[in-house]
Amino acid sequence: MTVHTDALRDHACLIIHGPDRPGIVAAVSALITRNGGNILALDQYSDDPIGGAFFQRVVFHRPDLQAAIPEIEADLAKTITPLGLEWRLTDQSIPKRMAILVSTSDHCLLELLWRHRRGELPVTIPMVISNHTNTAEDVRSFGVPFFHVPSQGPDKAGAEAEIVKLLEGNVDFVVLARYMQILSDSFLEQIGVPVINIHHSFLPAFIGAAPYRKAKERGVKLIGATSHYVTKDLDEGPIIEQDTARVDHSHSAADLQERGAYVERAVLSRAVQWHAQDRVIRHGNHTIVF
Repeated sequence: MTVHTDALRDHACLIIHGPDRPGIVAAVSALITRNGGNILALDQYSDDPIGGAFFQRVVFHRPDLQAAIPEIEADLAKTITPLGLEWRLTDQSIPKRMAILVSTSDHCLLELLWRHRRGELPVTIPMVISNHTNTAEDVRSFGVPFFHVPSQGPDKAGAEAEIVKLLEGNVDFVVLARYMQILSDSFLEQIGVPVINIHHSFLPAFIGAAPYRKAKERGVKLIGATSHYVTKDLDEGPIIEQDTARVDHSHSAADLQERGAYVERAVLSRAVQWHAQDRVIRHGNHTIVF
């Protein structure tokens, strides 16, 4: 399924970040204008006007964009790179390729598949990979290829190597839709694309097993979910999105889990959508989301 390609034809997104200094906005606007572009949306943020960091997202329209991209990129390299800024230019009509890894819980997986089918996520889904088979029929009913890669025992190297073969050259980012396996540093390096996770609590609280039982034992009044980029430090990557749901003493652990699953679905969907739309800029161990 091709998502939004007609509506976003000839639409480019330019992401810029680096040391703040006077004249960046003017330089970027002039560059887009002289390359025949018309700015449609512009968001910017500086964490300190004196010696701080600058972040900008610009969406612009340029007729025959595909043909013009090499020239625009050459201009960016000549004009923007010397300012000490990093930049990324993408054609918004080309949906990003998103692979999904999942274990037995299917609520986040089915939410992503459903939103994709409705055209709400500007992605394609070349594959779903799971260490279990219980979601295979549901995945295939959406017309998405399903691959079973078992992962048992302490040594996950074989399973990771098989997943790398499936992903290599076929995806732009990976989503862990409740994939209950810890990914090795080597695996993250080999796939070489961003990995987005959904964590079943409002980080950093209640990390580890049985988070809803721990939440119940503490008598929490809010439960939540956190979507973040995966790094070598477990559950400590840059946070993209978070949300909460209010609960009280009358809710059982099962009630908390049910409400938590609802929040997880919403949080992960928003994080995926924003990443796919190039709205997220990573800066150190946090993010700027436009």
